[in-house]
Amino acid sequence: MKKVYLDNAATTQVRENVIVKMQDALANFYGNPSSTHSFGRSAKTAVESARKTIAKHMNAHPSEIVFTSGGTEADNMILRCAVRDLDVKTIITSKIEHHAVLHTVEDLANEKGAQVLYVDLDAFGNPKLAHLEALLTRDDSKKLVSLMHVNNEIGNKIDIAAICELCHSNGALFHSDTVQSIGHYAWDVKDVPADFLTAAAHKFHGPKGIGFAYVKKNSGLKPFISGGSQERGNRAGTESFHNIVGLETAFLEAYDNLESETAYVRGLKSYFIDKMKQEIPNAKFNGHSGDMDKSTFTLVNVCLPIDPQKALMLLFHLDMKGIACSKGSACQSGSDLGSHVLAEILSKEDLEKPSVRFSFSKYNTKEELDYTIQALKEFVEK
Repeated sequence: MKKVYLDNAATTQVRENVIVKMQDALANFYGNPSSTHSFGRSAKTAVESARKTIAKHMNAHPSEIVFTSGGTEADNMILRCAVRDLDVKTIITSKIEHHAVLHTVEDLANEKGAQVLYVDLDAFGNPKLAHLEALLTRDDSKKLVSLMHVNNEIGNKIDIAAICELCHSNGALFHSDTVQSIGHYAWDVKDVPADFLTAAAHKFHGPKGIGFAYVKKNSGLKPFISGGSQERGNRAGTESFHNIVGLETAFLEAYDNLESETAYVRGLKSYFIDKMKQEIPNAKFNGHSGDMDKSTFTLVNVCLPIDPQKALMLLFHLDMKGIACSKGSACQSGSDLGSHVLAEILSKEDLEKPSVRFSFSKYNTKEELDYTIQALKEFVEK
C-alpha cells in the first residue's frame, strides 16, 4: 500500500543527520551534564553549545533559552509563573489557541482567580486589534496577552509585531505560542520583542520530548519545576542531553536550508490549492489557509462537500489508502468533540461537513498530492 504522510503539523519525520547525532550522543557522551568530571563536562559543553546556537539565530542571549520537554511544558511554565511571580491578574487570549494555552488559563482562573478575557475574532479567525486594545485598557490590572503566531489547525498568521507593540505600549506582557513557526520562519527577538516564546523540536524534523522557552532576560520568572539547579537554575531535572543535541541539529539544518526548503514546501501548498480547486471545486479552505500570504506555507484546512453521515468514513477511507492527515490537532485524537477552532469561525452548515488538515514538509512530493486529491475526489463523488 502506498504511504503518504501529510500530518506534519502534528509531528515531522526526523532528519537523518539528527538521528546520527543523537545516536553518537547516546553512545559516547553519556555523562550527566551536572557532573564535574570529564564525562559530565563534555555533555555540559554540548548543552551550552546548543543553547548558544539557538540564541544566536534568534538574536537572543543564551540565558534567555530554557530547554523544556516541549511546547506544552513551555506554555505552562510561562503562563503559570507569570501569574505566580509577576503579579499578572488578567490573561488575554483567544478561543482558537492550542489547548496547552486554553486549558492552562482555565486552570489559572479556577485555581488562582486569574481573570481570563478572550479577544474577538473576525470571520477568518484573526484577532481584532481594536478589541484587543479595548481589553488592554479596560482596567489597571497587570496583564499578559497570549496569542499564537501560526494557528496549528487553520494556519492563520497573526501580525505578531503589531500585537507585541500594542501590548507593550499598554504595559502588558506578551507571550506567543510559536510552536508552528519556530523552525519555519526567521526570528529576531529584537525586531519582535516578545517577552515569552515557545518551541518544540518535533515540529521541524527534530525529536519528540524536547523544546525550549524563550524567556526575556530579567523577566522575573522563577523555576516552574523545583529540584536541582539545572538550566542555570531555571528548570530542575537532568537535561535530556541526546534530545538537546537532536534539537540543535534540527534547528541548525532548518535555518541553514530555510530559503530553499520554504520555497519547496510553498510550491507544494500552492500546487495542492490549485489542484483542489480544479478537482473538487465545491471544497472550501477554512480560515486563511487557502491564502498563500495570510497563512503559513505548511498547511491547509479543507471543508469538503460531503454529508455528515458519509463524512464519518472519510478519515478511515484515507487511512486505508495509506494517507495520513488530521481532522484537527493531533492532541484531540480519540476525542468525540469537534474542532474548537473551526467552531469559532464556521457556519453551522459547514461545521456539519468534514474538514481535514493536510500539512506538508520537505519530504513530500507533488505525486503524493496528486494521489491524495484523487482519493478525496473518488470519495466525494462516490
